[in-house]
Amino acid sequence: MEPAARSDLVRLDHNHRLSLREFPYIIRWRDDRCKRCGRCTAVCPVKAIEPTVKVQRIVRSEGPVPTPTTVRRIIQIVEQVTDMERYCTGCGACTLVCPNEAIEPEFNPQNKFYHYKNKGGEPYKRGGRRNDPSISTLDKLKFTRISMLTDPALDAGRHEFRVRTLLGRILPPEELPLITENGRLVVDTANGRFIPPVREIFPIMIGSMSIGALSPAMWEGLAMGVAYLNEVEGLPVVMCSGEGGMPPRLLKSKYLKYFIIQIASGYFGWDEIIHALPHMVEDPAAIEIKYGQGAKPGDGGLLMAQKVLKLIAGIRGVPQFVDLASPPTHQTKYSIEEAVAKMIQSMSMAWGFRVPVYPKISGTKTARAVLNNLARNPFAAALSIDGEDGGTGAAYNVSMDKMGHPIASNIRDCYLDLVKQGKQNELPLIAAGGVGKKGNLAANAAALIMLGASAVSIGKYIMQAAADCLGDEYNRCNLCNTGKCPRGITTQDPKLYRRLDADRVAERVVETFKAADVELRKIFAPMGRSTELPIGMSDGLSIDDRAMAERLEISYVC
Repeated sequence: MEPAARSDLVRLDHNHRLSLREFPYIIRWRDDRCKRCGRCTAVCPVKAIEPTVKVQRIVRSEGPVPTPTTVRRIIQIVEQVTDMERYCTGCGACTLVCPNEAIEPEFNPQNKFYHYKNKGGEPYKRGGRRNDPSISTLDKLKFTRISMLTDPALDAGRHEFRVRTLLGRILPPEELPLITENGRLVVDTANGRFIPPVREIFPIMIGSMSIGALSPAMWEGLAMGVAYLNEVEGLPVVMCSGEGGMPPRLLKSKYLKYFIIQIASGYFGWDEIIHALPHMVEDPAAIEIKYGQGAKPGDGGLLMAQKVLKLIAGIRGVPQFVDLASPPTHQTKYSIEEAVAKMIQSMSMAWGFRVPVYPKISGTKTARAVLNNLARNPFAAALSIDGEDGGTGAAYNVSMDKMGHPIASNIRDCYLDLVKQGKQNELPLIAAGGVGKKGNLAANAAALIMLGASAVSIGKYIMQAAADCLGDEYNRCNLCNTGKCPRGITTQDPKLYRRLDADRVAERVVETFKAADVELRKIFAPMGRSTELPIGMSDGLSIDDRAMAERLEISYVC
């Protein structure tokens, strides 16, 4: 090949390379501070930086008669790669380990990341949650029903409070199957009637994050924290297992009563659960039937192959290193109505009608149709609605950023529908999706309760509060689906999850819920509520956006 032709090929190759300006995060490295220890390149989960050498040309002028001379020397540097498959996620793990603050990722608002991430015809898939830094409706709501004279305001610090809610079907007094025998109230079992199972729980619960999606250390830390809250602190916090089963030892322990077992369309881990039924010393807190997830409505679950190691494969009863995909709906049922009816009844029968059973759906315009179907089902214990701002372990970016329904208006519509039927105190609504997105956990939870929810469910918030998750709404980190989580939260790689201290996670879980309990009392005290939650008490809410006020049927203030 002629030299001119070779140079043309080199120019073409360079012309199709990307500059750092196209990447979402640019690594700022300071030569004067770096001592070349190699820690940053060792901890980078995506290998976005690497040590390399370069030839540097220096012009010097030395001696009594300075004459410019050219000197070339070899220098060692840390360089950011320009391969889009190894793009910097901005997690900042390199900054955390650098002893001299010589390296730091910087967000690049002019990036063209999405233009290049779909090479090969495969759309961009990620974990985390919606990349939207805007303020949500929940964070705009204010509590304005505060009266020191006409209403019986309470002292949040000294009054005795009972911040609790009920999980389960709550029958009106006239429908309770109670009769009088010898001057005592007893349950009328002769006519096949029964009192639905009900659990008293803390109104903030830990949502469904499976052992598999979370690392063993993270899941263990959450479980220990929940057990401590119940056994020592007296806060009846419950946690949902997520899809994928539960550790066999936990199924046969007394701590099972603090957990909600989820069954989803993949039925992963349910062989172990069914076989453990005769050996269970306690019933679970509830059974959640998953039909959808708010962060990716219409999609099924997915645990990617790189996270299916020996422990997870054993719990779920599958081979190692295979993608575990769940269908978007339960394939054995024809419709959502049939699915809900048959699944609820079969799960209720499995535990002898002693355990509340309820479905979880994505926040959508069809949520009210599902709700009305449940309202007629005597075995339905509740309805969980998951809004668009929640997190997920693996989903296509277009699903997470462009699909879904905000939780505030969805939960409000469903509650007002129950009010029209006169069943607002009968079927509890559980709200999820973006609760505590900006850190205002108690305020968001209280706002949803006043819009009509009986309880709220959190996932991403507890990951950030208890394990210092690095993800945010600027596409930072979002490696949950790849098994490369730099914190060790959403990985099955022992080298990574050993970075996480399960005891520290449990400690932070306890601190988070105790703080939320205090803040909820502070919000409810001026409204005179101490023994029951202000469910649907929308006159306590206001907002400075007229359109939102009209949509939610609350007060407009400015």
